[in-house]
Amino acid sequence: MSIFINKDTRVLVQGITGREGGFHTQQMMAYGPNTIVAGVTPGKGGQEAFGLPVYDTVKDALKAHPSINASIIFVPPAFAADSILEALDAEMPLIVCITEGVPLHDMIKVNQVLQRSPKSKLIGPNCPGLTTPDQCKMGIMPGHIFKPGTVGVVSRSGTLTYEIAADLTNRGYGQSSIVGIGGDPIIGTRFIDVLKAFEADPATELVVMAGEIGGEDEEIAAEYIKTMTKPVVGFIGGRTAPKGKRMGHAGAIVSGNKGTAEAKVAALEAAGVPVANTTAEIGDLVVERLKKLAAVK
Repeated sequence: MSIFINKDTRVLVQGITGREGGFHTQQMMAYGPNTIVAGVTPGKGGQEAFGLPVYDTVKDALKAHPSINASIIFVPPAFAADSILEALDAEMPLIVCITEGVPLHDMIKVNQVLQRSPKSKLIGPNCPGLTTPDQCKMGIMPGHIFKPGTVGVVSRSGTLTYEIAADLTNRGYGQSSIVGIGGDPIIGTRFIDVLKAFEADPATELVVMAGEIGGEDEEIAAEYIKTMTKPVVGFIGGRTAPKGKRMGHAGAIVSGNKGTAEAKVAALEAAGVPVANTTAEIGDLVVERLKKLAAVK
């Protein structure tokens, strides 16, 4: 089992003929040769890219390939919102937007439409995508660091996602699925959505949640964690960031007392979540918790 994607996922690449879209299409095809089906670039319908057919619109691609059930977006920031809206209009079940720097006012419009689109799930923008090891990769994560297993990983930071997964793999512990939700103030899928999916996934024994300063998603997730049957290990990035200064991600900014690392750590610890002080400690906490789980079985 897994969450969101598996070997049966069939992916459309929006922006397949661009530099980023082209490079990562080849990387995704190398990871899961049968999962990438076609591409979309307006004005280039009828052409081929990397042996895949290219269409002018998402609806054209779906008409020719009705098995497509997911779309990944690699287009410049100014066009990303329109690409998401096109996929939403086509009722694409899963939409992953990798693009960084999507204007906030564009995402406000997208979010309004997303709320009226119950058939679609959006991950991102400004995210590394998601991977189910040895089954399907949608995004820019390096595939060789993953290994099938029972630890679910969800993170706002792409780099942290890689670091945590690689450390777990090096320790001999694989992952059920890995999801990078993105670091912008307005994103589609949030921590609580992914935690609910991991809680329902029989292949996931434990979840690692890597948050960061800014916003209140971690505090909201902490309230849900109190109801979970599966253990969660936490980490909050940006603990030493000065207040009021944006640190890399658009959503990683602390205003007043909201979104502080201290508040997030306190909320997680109140929910029974051990919170690592450094990324190196995350793996130690995971191993400790998994050994406890094994001991009671």
